[in-house]
Amino acid sequence: MATGCSIIISMTGREIKGGSLSGSAGGPDIVYREIRRADDAKLAAIVRSNLEAHRLDLPGTVYFDPELDHLSDFYLADKEKRYYCIATEKDELIGGIGLAELSFMEDCAELQKLYLCDAAKGRGLGYSLIRHIEEKAKALGYRKMYLETHTNLAAAIHIYEKCGYRRIEKPSSVVHSTMDHFYLKEL
Repeated sequence: MATGCSIIISMTGREIKGGSLSGSAGGPDIVYREIRRADDAKLAAIVRSNLEAHRLDLPGTVYFDPELDHLSDFYLADKEKRYYCIATEKDELIGGIGLAELSFMEDCAELQKLYLCDAAKGRGLGYSLIRHIEEKAKALGYRKMYLETHTNLAAAIHIYEKCGYRRIEKPSSVVHSTMDHFYLKEL
């Protein structure tokens, strides 16, 4: 588990301050809030930019998901089973993380779409966002978190493993066929 990553958690959708007690995980100006329709274009651009940078702008990745340009529609449609957290700094969207019920594992949510703009990377924000989404998952009644990632995303793999996710065999059902690393964590 990452050290120095604590956050005030709000399950009501209100804006909250993120970061660590020392202010090092992203900084004191980071605010977490629920996704809004106005976030869709900027978030899709951040996701696509990250995937292009890692040569994952391929079929079988989120890059080609039809709902990528309208993520708020997906996450706001069923707040009992889905949630997407937007991270902002000085009112500018810098990234986010989501969860949704996983159909092929009982009591399990899939950790989805942890992406940050380049300026937000390397500041501990990924750890803080993971802690935030795990708390939201527990509040929604999930007992496990599953995720899919790819070898090309070495920094993400490092963060997931430090946060206690353990690698598992590829399930018989997967969400994105190009992904080649699969993880699970008991909450």
